[in-house]
Amino acid sequence: MDRMATGNQIREQFLRFFEGKGHRRVHSSSLVPANDPTLLFTNAGMNQFKDVFLGLEKRDYSRATTSQKCVRAGGKHNDLENVGFTNRHLTFFEMLGNFSFGDYFKREAIEFAWELVTAKESYGIPQEKLYATIFVGEQGVPRDEEAERGWLQVGVAKDRVFAMGMKDNFWAMGETGPCGPCSELHYDMGPKASAEGHADCRFPCDCGRYVEIWNLVFMQFDRDAGGNLNPLPKPCVDTGMGLERITSVLQDKLAVFETDLFTPLIARAAELTGVDVNKELASEQKTRSAASLRVIADHARATTFLISDGVLPSNEGRGYVLRKIMRRAIRHGRLLGAQKPFLFEMVHAVRDLMKDAYPELVESAEQVSKAVHAEETRFAHTLDVGMGRLDELIRGSRDVLQGAEAFKLYDTFGLPLDFIQDASRDAGIAFDQAGFDRAMSEQRTRAQASWKGGAGKATASPIYRDLKKTQFVGYRQTSADDCEVLAIVHNGQGVRELRAGEEGEVILDHTPFYADSGGQVGDLGVFYDASRTTVVAEVNGCYMPVQGVRAHKVKARQPLHVGMKVDAVVHTEVREKTMRHHTATHLLHSALREVLGKHVKQAGSLVDPGHLRFDFSHFTAVEDEELQDIEDLANKEILRNTQVQVIEDVPIDVAINEYKAMALFGEKYGERVRVIKIGDFSTELCGGTHTGATGEIGLLKILREQSVSSGVRRVEAVAGTESLRHFRVDHELESVARNYVRADHNQDHGSIATALRYEIESKEEEIRRLKKELEQARMKSAAAGAANIEDKLRVVNGVKVLTHRADNLDRPQLRTLVDNLRNKLGSGIVVLGSAQENDGKKNVALIVGVTKDLTGRVQAGKVLQPVAQKVGGKGGGRPDLAEGGGEKPELLDAALNESYGVVEKLLA
Repeated sequence: MDRMATGNQIREQFLRFFEGKGHRRVHSSSLVPANDPTLLFTNAGMNQFKDVFLGLEKRDYSRATTSQKCVRAGGKHNDLENVGFTNRHLTFFEMLGNFSFGDYFKREAIEFAWELVTAKESYGIPQEKLYATIFVGEQGVPRDEEAERGWLQVGVAKDRVFAMGMKDNFWAMGETGPCGPCSELHYDMGPKASAEGHADCRFPCDCGRYVEIWNLVFMQFDRDAGGNLNPLPKPCVDTGMGLERITSVLQDKLAVFETDLFTPLIARAAELTGVDVNKELASEQKTRSAASLRVIADHARATTFLISDGVLPSNEGRGYVLRKIMRRAIRHGRLLGAQKPFLFEMVHAVRDLMKDAYPELVESAEQVSKAVHAEETRFAHTLDVGMGRLDELIRGSRDVLQGAEAFKLYDTFGLPLDFIQDASRDAGIAFDQAGFDRAMSEQRTRAQASWKGGAGKATASPIYRDLKKTQFVGYRQTSADDCEVLAIVHNGQGVRELRAGEEGEVILDHTPFYADSGGQVGDLGVFYDASRTTVVAEVNGCYMPVQGVRAHKVKARQPLHVGMKVDAVVHTEVREKTMRHHTATHLLHSALREVLGKHVKQAGSLVDPGHLRFDFSHFTAVEDEELQDIEDLANKEILRNTQVQVIEDVPIDVAINEYKAMALFGEKYGERVRVIKIGDFSTELCGGTHTGATGEIGLLKILREQSVSSGVRRVEAVAGTESLRHFRVDHELESVARNYVRADHNQDHGSIATALRYEIESKEEEIRRLKKELEQARMKSAAAGAANIEDKLRVVNGVKVLTHRADNLDRPQLRTLVDNLRNKLGSGIVVLGSAQENDGKKNVALIVGVTKDLTGRVQAGKVLQPVAQKVGGKGGGRPDLAEGGGEKPELLDAALNESYGVVEKLLA
């Protein structure tokens, strides 16, 4: 290969090489791992094959090759702080890999690797620049002599094969499970890459001169809970070669950022931040500017791909890590002098550079850019707040700016560490670096505890794991005869029989019952005996405890035992309602994308007989007019009565690239999939049940739209008979409204709604006016009642004390009244009580006011507390004003009369 081949050519050369060796080219999986809560992000090529390696899933091929997009920026694998300041650390990268699932092993893997790397028609790297490593043998595991022989046989000199320890050359999926030795290829970058003082170093010096370019993992053991290594019956191979790293080697660049995978992005970042890239990178003081441009380039890639895969910035989980990546890029833009949003423009640069390998970016870039711009705007405000907090913190610090407090500014408000350090130095106080590092370490520990990336996946219960897959016949029929009971589970234990009245789970050899999957709920129905005259069990749902095994949740009416035959019958009416809602969901999804934009992606769904719920990525509330357009568009497709085409057993690459089928967020697909195609309007990968044509849906009615979380919206809707029920309710409401507004029967629904809205607004305005008049009347009455205060005014130990009852006044009115009475007294204490009734519940409001000149002798709260206790309540407040209440209005008069005695005791 030409030593100046482009990064795109290098990627394609790898994939074609392994296709020529009988490997299936498999498309990159999402950065959001499917069905694997142990991983924050996809961080290795093997992630999508994890269940294959564990034996939980089978594919129709035994060799695969991929270029997998990966992110390492949180949890166990976190390179974020190093990015930009080293030659090779990245948050987003592509991992080239070849995999063997019980097919070839060490000899062939080493032969393939050596051929690709050294052959002139491939990468053509000189052999004298390469070193190989093998596992030395430790902790009871023998030396990997097989790998050593493999390298020697392909022509690697013996003095270039090095044996390394467990840390570098042994891999494990988790504390238990598949594991095995590694063998690595390293490239000599030459003396120019050596750290100072290492010009004459030798392999395996870690100064930066010798770069690992390929890691070959040989999974040959299964570690059990006791730590024993048992040979796997079918050893596997998992290899990984970083595209960016091999590109820097082939393009003779010391840093991955100097390759053509990054230089266009760095140039665009410089343009957007007002930096002369040639001048800055050629100067003696280039370090900070170069690092900042590198950060922006890398983080723009991570941001673009994460949002394209459905992750949105938020304050938790994946969204939190994305937010940190974005804000770090924005901070570095500001360090370069950018004052306006710029990162959203980088999205288009990433698209233009990587659209050939990832054509989905062409469709998603515009909406990704909008999401980034919204976050940039939000962060600008946050930074301003953070700056104010930093100023407060420095003013409140005597000699040292505490590291834990500084970390809060760094983590919450995104203030750069060096910016905080500079500010403390300018203020003449020390910076607690140790405390900052401690807080950083604690945060990383919390992240690792939340996301145990690479931890072993729990294996299925033996009750289910050892059963063969259930044959599903429910796509074409809703009943099946002579279904054999293979297993019964009761209270979590395998049993031979369920007695009448008992509940449990039943596994059949074949079934028409759909199991919970893809958002669609499982079927309901019954098991009959062979005569179809006796119901043996009610089926209240169906799910898959392990892939392919369908467990029926039953309540036995008759004894049910392993080995007996039953006829399984699905409730057809319930199934049909569910089917209508599922097909309607596909139409709704396409209509949302048509009206709101192609950025809309499914983020969750529920399809049951009664309704559908659809969660999707979108950044703002959907306007009423947009919802109407979406509903209209979906119903037009229903009225066309388009055939719902089901295409079975399609290779996933064909489904996505030729049929242009949508692969849904978070779903996991095999290599052969089922495609649901509705004319030219909708094409999705789906395993659910559907109507034969769109007309069978009847009608789709959107009920509501709301927020679920940051960047995720939810629509709920009904179809078929459920939509008819809602329209009947709406019609009843319309009839009431028509009479209420005295509308003509020829008026359409829109004008009735407008008239009703006007009528309601008018009534509300009238109610507000009358309520205000009532309050004024009550206040006037209360003021009139208090005008003659002599009857209730007493002098206690030389202090004037006034009590007064003014029912049905709210608290603001009581405060106004107590202020007026205090002013009228000049000097004294006012105790007001008000009996009130709210929503049928009677209570008491109390307020005590003390003029300023007396608060040194009597506090309002101390007067209020015993009075409130008398009416069954409590209260408190300032020395001059206290408020409280109670639940016994019948005791209010007595409580007010006791106020004089309370004051007398306080003045004694």
